[in-house]
Amino acid sequence: MNRFGPALRAIDWTGWLGAAIVICIVLAAVFAPLIAPYDPIALSVEDRLSAPDAAHWLGTDQAGRDVLSRIIFGARASLAVGIGAVTIGALLGVSAGLFAAYKGGLGEQITMRLVDGIASIPLLVWAIAIVGILGVGPLPVGPLVLPNEFKIVVLVGCLFSPVFARITYAVAKRIVGADYVKARYLQGASHWDIVLGDILPNCLSPIIVQATLLVAIGIVVEASISFVGLGVQPPAPSWGTMLSDARNAIYSGEWWLPVFPGLAISLTVIGFNLLGDAVRDLFDPRSEARTLVA
Repeated sequence: MNRFGPALRAIDWTGWLGAAIVICIVLAAVFAPLIAPYDPIALSVEDRLSAPDAAHWLGTDQAGRDVLSRIIFGARASLAVGIGAVTIGALLGVSAGLFAAYKGGLGEQITMRLVDGIASIPLLVWAIAIVGILGVGPLPVGPLVLPNEFKIVVLVGCLFSPVFARITYAVAKRIVGADYVKARYLQGASHWDIVLGDILPNCLSPIIVQATLLVAIGIVVEASISFVGLGVQPPAPSWGTMLSDARNAIYSGEWWLPVFPGLAISLTVIGFNLLGDAVRDLFDPRSEARTLVA
């Protein structure tokens, strides 16, 4: 910790702001049952379309549900998709990138051309098309029944994998030819020891930076899919679903219905982007923060 102390102090205030936003969003999602003032799916006809007041700080929607409670619980779906998709994408992409860089030859060409093929189609088009084909209901897989949210996490994670594969491949390809890696091979080290002990640790910095930035993209993708009705299904709260339900409110005067879910998405994405920029500066060898670490 002492080693990183000067570097952390050198990080711009925007990085700390991003970290604070992310921490608040994560804590709200984790402790949603304790923080939310109302049940997010409880209907109250007499309170429908109430403007923000002392009882409902962010107002209520068309069914009388508390907007603040639904935003707090909606953070769970957004973070689950963002973080879960990045985790799956990193596992798949880093494995593919390491394999291509270390294997070389035909295996390298096949792996990277497959990665290029997946990356050639826009992520959101892939997501909407595949979720539309599979449907929005639970997906039975043997004895298991997978909810729609799980399908989205796996799908977006697979679509994130080309980004991690390219980054890992670019870094690992240079390391594979390094003298110390060749020396380790001559010493009798196994392929696993070389890949996991020598090559992978040197690839972690750009992977961590990219993972932080991709969480924000995953949140936007989840909101977009839910907005068109293919993501989180009602009555479960989701920021994208709330925006979709609020489309008519833009012209009828209930301004709080589209504004607050939109702010939640914007603040979360901004927070992760600011945090990602700070992490990038920390790991960038040309930055002041990284120089202080060294």
